Amino acid sequence: MLILSGSILLVVAVALTSVCTQYWHFMLTIGILAGAGTSLIFTPAVSSIGHFFMVKRGSATGLAAAGGSIGGITFPLMLQRLFPRIGWVWSTRVLALIFLVLCTISVLLVRSRLPPKAGSSVLPDFRIFRQRAFALTTAGVFFMEWGLFIPITYMVSYIISTGAVAKTSSFPYTVLAVLNAGSSLGRYLPGIFADIVGRFNAMILTLLLCGLTTLSLWLPAALLPSSSSAIKPLVIVYAALFGFASGSNISLTPVCVGQLCKTTEYGRYYATCYTAVSFGTLTGIPIAGALLQACSGGYLGVILFTGGCYVLSLVSFLLARHEKVGWAKVVF
Repeated sequence: MLILSGSILLVVAVALTSVCTQYWHFMLTIGILAGAGTSLIFTPAVSSIGHFFMVKRGSATGLAAAGGSIGGITFPLMLQRLFPRIGWVWSTRVLALIFLVLCTISVLLVRSRLPPKAGSSVLPDFRIFRQRAFALTTAGVFFMEWGLFIPITYMVSYIISTGAVAKTSSFPYTVLAVLNAGSSLGRYLPGIFADIVGRFNAMILTLLLCGLTTLSLWLPAALLPSSSSAIKPLVIVYAALFGFASGSNISLTPVCVGQLCKTTEYGRYYATCYTAVSFGTLTGIPIAGALLQACSGGYLGVILFTGGCYVLSLVSFLLARHEKVGWAKVVF
């Protein structure tokens, strides 16, 4: 029922976007309707996978989550071709029609294997935060989501701002497709790796890679003069590596939360985690926009904020792992 409601909200939101003319129109359709619809689709769909898999939960969740990044590759390139041919209105309606077909398939296929446990609820229960490992894991996911969507959102505008390419160039959108292609692999392959070496171990390694690539590739690119020929290759390599590493942020979070509870309690734990994390998702991009304005259009503050978020997330996951199993247990 949640997925059906979310699908209706998402399709209606995208369809209404075609007639938006004011800024608050987009806030209402994309920010509220589409945001609520996406949450109602994603959370129960991902949670249901945990009901069917235990040993291979990481790879199964990664495979399912890879669909999002495939859309991230396809839709920007599709819209880039459609806008000059049929215009904004009909391009958006085409997108809404595609969403309608895909969401219908989701409604028909997604099922829960386990019946609701007597006396249990999938509603958030903040008493779970008394468990230090869960509280630290939630903090780690919060910081991760705080920084996750900033490169995805601002990469195109950053490339244009450098002056390294013409404003009419398709290069920035190609870089975005590269990032999503990396994310597609990053959502699936680390899941297989996580089932072998441990879900928390895999998450810690990918968070480390996210932070390192941001501070060692994007930061140097931002410090170079706009005439430098090194900007484009640095940005391409960053998009590919960060896309791969950050893809696992989406697919490994559910299985890490699943490590902390019984399968029958999974929905409640996951809902509680993302109720808190949603505030990070909501505020990350506006904070980056404020930093961009404070730096007079420069991206140094945005990049340092993104890197700092990943450092804090890495520390939180390390502490959560230690709290739950200590350092003696190698696979976790």
